[in-house]
Amino acid sequence: MAPTGRHGAPAEHAFSPHDAVLRAAARHLGRRRFLTVTAAAAALAFATNLPARGAVAAPRLEAARISKDPFTLGVASGDPLPDSVVLWTRLAPEPFEADGGLGGQRVAVEWEVAEDEHFALVARRGTAEAHPEYAHSVHVDVRGLKPGTRYHYRFRTGSWISPAGRTRTAPGAGDGTPALRLAAVACQAYQDGYYTPLRHLAEDDVDVVFHLGDYLYEYAVNSVGGERRYTDRTLPDVFNRETTTLADYRLRYSLYKSDPDLRAAHAAHPFVVAWDDHETENNYAGSVPENGVPPQEFLVRRAAAYRAYWENQPLRAAQLPQGPDARLYRRLHWGTLAQFDILDTRQYRSDQAYGDRPHPPGPESDDPARTMTGDAQERWLIEGWRASGALWNVMPQQVCFSQRKFGVAADAGVSMDAWDGYRASRDRIVAGAKAAGVDNWMVLTGDVHVAYAFDIKEDFDDPRSKTLGTEITSTSVASGKDGVERPANWDTYMRANPHLKFYNGKRGYVRIGFDRKAARIDFRTVSAVTTPGAPVTTAASFVTEAGAPGLKPA
Repeated sequence: MAPTGRHGAPAEHAFSPHDAVLRAAARHLGRRRFLTVTAAAAALAFATNLPARGAVAAPRLEAARISKDPFTLGVASGDPLPDSVVLWTRLAPEPFEADGGLGGQRVAVEWEVAEDEHFALVARRGTAEAHPEYAHSVHVDVRGLKPGTRYHYRFRTGSWISPAGRTRTAPGAGDGTPALRLAAVACQAYQDGYYTPLRHLAEDDVDVVFHLGDYLYEYAVNSVGGERRYTDRTLPDVFNRETTTLADYRLRYSLYKSDPDLRAAHAAHPFVVAWDDHETENNYAGSVPENGVPPQEFLVRRAAAYRAYWENQPLRAAQLPQGPDARLYRRLHWGTLAQFDILDTRQYRSDQAYGDRPHPPGPESDDPARTMTGDAQERWLIEGWRASGALWNVMPQQVCFSQRKFGVAADAGVSMDAWDGYRASRDRIVAGAKAAGVDNWMVLTGDVHVAYAFDIKEDFDDPRSKTLGTEITSTSVASGKDGVERPANWDTYMRANPHLKFYNGKRGYVRIGFDRKAARIDFRTVSAVTTPGAPVTTAASFVTEAGAPGLKPA
């Protein structure tokens, strides 16, 4: 048994969410203000939904009194380090009730990590508290593990034992590990179809999964589950409205995590997660909402959305929101083979130009003051590249990085929500990559509900210009319903964007294998998601060689 600290959690990773949030909120109120809101409104947003000071002293529910399975939302792990991984679960014997069926009481939850699936060789174990203020979620930062090792884990409370999960740690910092296999997924609108791609992903042989955003959608889900067309059950009316409050977001995560295919994927692989817009609201930009809601009101909503996101993902305490702020961008390594710089392209961006409508680049969108990442994240990214000793530098993020013209004319429109609407910001990132000598650069993208493969060009308008890296865009898990292999604009896009090497509109995920010589990209797609059980196929495969950027058919 590991040494235990406050609340029964191992001393090496115990923390009080209540104290951490209050300290952080105080620091933020002292050092920054949103320019678009008053100090009073900012204070309201920062203070929204913080635990009461008596949170730690909330009455404890005797686990033996839990009469129904509390592990209905499954288990997950994430953000693997050489000696650590985050384990997650959330207790909810009644997942579609606002309190999960556990009221305002805290619950002791035991956890254990083993080197074998039978849990005969236990490596670490301990006890954590599931607090009602955090929707009875549990985040355990298990430390003291061996690098580059597969582990199995599970939770227990009372007589109830969770499903077992499988995870792994990253190789050691100087480890010349020869290979890595990852998957990337994005955009899983529950109402648009079944999570069949995630079922296939659960059975695939990958080391880690990157979720690139739109894990959740704020839109209403009707009683039959939209395109799922349930005939054997009826969803409660609580889902048939847009999410705006903390209770709304928590319940929506309960709905999503009730899906067995999503639970299976989480149990099979560690996830590295990052949000896009729909985890809060469609196409928001920083503190600017989609519609005409006052920024101070929107920040209260953003605080609730960010809070529920952390509660429902395998994230460390460092990502715990502080009101409407959360430090989600972070860096992970896979020995000397790969460095991952996970970006947040929503929280710090300038408002979209030209009313967020497709528009040719112009003075408004090309204003050098505009940013996609914010100054601090931009500096962090470029400084991280300068210090990188990895062969592959991978940038998981959310929206299309490469130029994507919507027509063949010279003045064709582009997306104001993607990096095309923030070209000066993109130029600074490209210049930073070049100055840092990043030779093997790969951008991972979600958002658009289709699969793309781009060469990143020094000058996107000149196909003969130098290729600096590759961008791989994962199609959606379910968003957009079944999709088609060649969307109606396929021919136009391929002619308008010579650096676009692949375009497919079916649902699925992307699998990428890295080694010391090359990366292989497999676009995995299913024929349908509006009916369950479709088989998976590989729609196309590409390679990009180390030291020779550019995509070639495999």
